[in-house]
Amino acid sequence: MERAGVVTPRIADVAVLAAAAIGGLLFAPVFGLTALLLPIGAVVLVTYGVTELGRRFPKTVPWRPVIAVLAGLLAVIETALSGTTAAGIPTGETLAVLAAGAVDGWQLTLRTTWPARPEPELISFVPLAVLVAAVLGIELLHRLRRPLVALVPGLLVLVLSQAYVAVTGAAAVATGIGYAVIAGLLLVSGGGIALPRLLKLVAPAVVLGVVGALALAVADPLGRPAYSLKDDESVPLAEESVTSPLSEIAYRTKNPSPQVFRYTGDTPASRRWPLAVLDEFDGSNWLPGGGFRRLGAEIPPRTGEQVPAARRQATIEMSAPSGPWLPGQTSPASVTGVDALVDETRGTLVTTEPSPLRYTLGWWEPQVGSEDLIGAGTDPALPGGLGGLGTVPPEIGELADRVLPPDLRPSFQTAVALERYLAGNHRLATGDDLPTGHGWPQLRRFLIDGDKRGTSEQFAAAYVVLARLKGIPARLVVGYRAPERAEADGTHVVRNSDIIAWPEVAVAKVGWVPLDPSGAAAQSGSGAANGIAAAVAEVRTQLPPVQKLENPPLPPGESEEDTGSGMGNWRTAAIVVAAGLLILLVLWGAGVPGVTAFRAWRRRRKEGRDGVIGAWAEARDRLRAHGLRVTAGMTVRDLAATAGVFGDQSTVDGLHSLARSVDAALWSGMAPDVAHEAWAAVRTVRKGLRRRSWAARLRAAVNVRVLFPPRAA
Repeated sequence: MERAGVVTPRIADVAVLAAAAIGGLLFAPVFGLTALLLPIGAVVLVTYGVTELGRRFPKTVPWRPVIAVLAGLLAVIETALSGTTAAGIPTGETLAVLAAGAVDGWQLTLRTTWPARPEPELISFVPLAVLVAAVLGIELLHRLRRPLVALVPGLLVLVLSQAYVAVTGAAAVATGIGYAVIAGLLLVSGGGIALPRLLKLVAPAVVLGVVGALALAVADPLGRPAYSLKDDESVPLAEESVTSPLSEIAYRTKNPSPQVFRYTGDTPASRRWPLAVLDEFDGSNWLPGGGFRRLGAEIPPRTGEQVPAARRQATIEMSAPSGPWLPGQTSPASVTGVDALVDETRGTLVTTEPSPLRYTLGWWEPQVGSEDLIGAGTDPALPGGLGGLGTVPPEIGELADRVLPPDLRPSFQTAVALERYLAGNHRLATGDDLPTGHGWPQLRRFLIDGDKRGTSEQFAAAYVVLARLKGIPARLVVGYRAPERAEADGTHVVRNSDIIAWPEVAVAKVGWVPLDPSGAAAQSGSGAANGIAAAVAEVRTQLPPVQKLENPPLPPGESEEDTGSGMGNWRTAAIVVAAGLLILLVLWGAGVPGVTAFRAWRRRRKEGRDGVIGAWAEARDRLRAHGLRVTAGMTVRDLAATAGVFGDQSTVDGLHSLARSVDAALWSGMAPDVAHEAWAAVRTVRKGLRRRSWAARLRAAVNVRVLFPPRAA
């Protein structure tokens, strides 16, 4: 028989299981909430059912963990691995996939784009972790009788989920509040603490959670992504399979006829098919950065891009190998038909499958107009835009300062001005005598010492190094032009002659924007400009001479000094701190009166002796809120003698009346019900306190000390 006002042991079981389940459900950004609900819910329900079985049949308690593990494994198999069973009966394949998921699933998931496909060998490690946490938590709760220790397994699942992807903002605060409630329930059930005290236990945790979230926002006002184990995991590529397509430009240009691939479907707005993004330069070679992962369910549009994005799709048939590289787009969404790996931050696609092959590519295409570009700044936060350059020859640094004056801030206009300089002062090489190479010796010959002839290889490499020297985030891309016209059967054929290299610059709120300093993209295969290509072309026509370029306006609240000294970050931090303090004041001002009102309501509901004791506690706490020194050993009459400092006789009279009610309830053999008289005395005390000044009443209303018991003398 459970005592009234005390949480039952079953509630403690539910709390422990909820702690494990919450940690597992926080993998939702990795697999999606829908894919996790059924297996995690099944594991929790099965574990609870086994716990109830132990209550009904005590002889099964020694075998409870074994039964729970076996039943939980069956629940995982029937929910997450049902495709490997034969009519619901586990097979050898089921056991192999279950073992692979338990051992390697965590790492395979880190090597996949998110949201990942809920494949059995990937997702199974999450309900398995919840199962282990649930079984251990229940055993610790029932055997050690230390309720908070039983939370540790569930908290370990929570830590694991946060190592994958950390929740932030309101979700983080809600998670903290949830675990605070769970801890409060366990403390209540384990220590026999009355339910009214639960709110006292939870309130400090809520305040600390909110303050902690605000502190994290102040510590990182720029909102940079939290660390994830995913940052250190990628699918390794065999070095011998990675050949730079940049070195093939001259060869393919001299052998223009062979077909590389053909496609049907949408043509990119930029009219280019990127093959490889090269953003690491050591002075001799351009190399791809980043790491590759298996494609998950679908890659969402890039965060940070604030222009609309439309989904496009095309089917591509590769006929000639280009190393491991596949024609793709800057922001791929999905690839079907081939086992492809993707570099999410750069959009590069690779495969180990031999040609010929056929696949369907979906991608996100930003809907950009000239108004999005003409006054836009650059975005140095995009990865790979400001990589190394090796040892820069001094004369090339001097050239960069002559092309773009030092007083010009990096912007899309300065990026287009640099493109115009290269296009107007250098020539695209044609014929059989084509220059090759892209290291500093070749770039110096192209920019300064030679006849200023080059292929798109030298144009793109020269543009990127000059742009980076001027603080413009840029990267080098190798790929193909889209043909101008389709064949008779509706397909577009891309040949060796269509290979080009081009630079891309990182534009604030837009993302990577391709430029064309060599003019190679505007030759055969250009077609009618549309989309982002048309927007860039319009910016070119509106661009004034470099001498008349003006810096774009800074965001509101910033100044030239701010951009140079980092004062903008401090200003952001100050705003966040001020907002946090305001929120804390609101929580304090509304929370303390709310808690005390709820506590008074709970006390008034009691009857008999408990009701009188509640009235005495309420009067004592009211006087403590007004600053009266109260210790744990004081009687009602002691308090009445001290309350005379307020100068109001009705308060003292009310306390004397309350003392008589307490005497009658505690010491009378007949135990009369004098709770009503006791609460009438409390109302007299409160009426006397209302005669105090408004400032004293305000301080009493928000006095947080009354939320805790009085100290001993």
